[in-house]
Amino acid sequence: MSKIVVLMGAPGAGKGTQARLLQERLHLPQISTGEIFRALKHEQSALAEEVRTIMSAGRLVPDDVTIRVVRERTSKDDCRDGYVLDGFPRTPAQASMLDDLAREQDKEIQAIELRVPIDTLVKRMTGRRSCPICGELYNVYFKPPKNDNVCDFHPEALLVQRADDNLETVQARLATYEEQTKPLLAFYESAGKLSTLDGTRDSEQIYEDIANIVIA
Repeated sequence: MSKIVVLMGAPGAGKGTQARLLQERLHLPQISTGEIFRALKHEQSALAEEVRTIMSAGRLVPDDVTIRVVRERTSKDDCRDGYVLDGFPRTPAQASMLDDLAREQDKEIQAIELRVPIDTLVKRMTGRRSCPICGELYNVYFKPPKNDNVCDFHPEALLVQRADDNLETVQARLATYEEQTKPLLAFYESAGKLSTLDGTRDSEQIYEDIANIVIA
């Protein structure tokens, strides 16, 4: 039975990297609800119009509309052999709706949590720097440049830090994740659908574990 992979983990845990690898190597499309909603702004359909009306009023898209959006996107041919969800579900109520969708699609849900200690997550995000010329990525804690605060390839360029990678913002994002996601983790754990992996390891090691879980 093909799988719906629900990748979970705090900001900075490496979900994006793993979703990209799953898409490249196992050909499981990454389905991002955020990207779907952005695309709907330009589509001409009754569902797109409904979503635009809700968003233009500054309201959150209700669960019943979100699951309709997810159902429509995942009914396309590229999702026939499974897919990776990004940004959905966010609550046990949404997870329950996803259960219903999985039964409709004859798919099995596999939730995978990448667990990384809070202090490591803080360093991963607050330590991020990039070159404004070539975009090369660094981290002052884990992958520093050869010379302090300048790009290895463009020594004339001072590295830059994203505005939202400051300590206060990062800590707030992590606290929000902890508060919102604990019930979802409990939902999948109680259903026997949760695998938890050490997210501090090399990305290739993590990918091997995820691939083995997905293929099993």
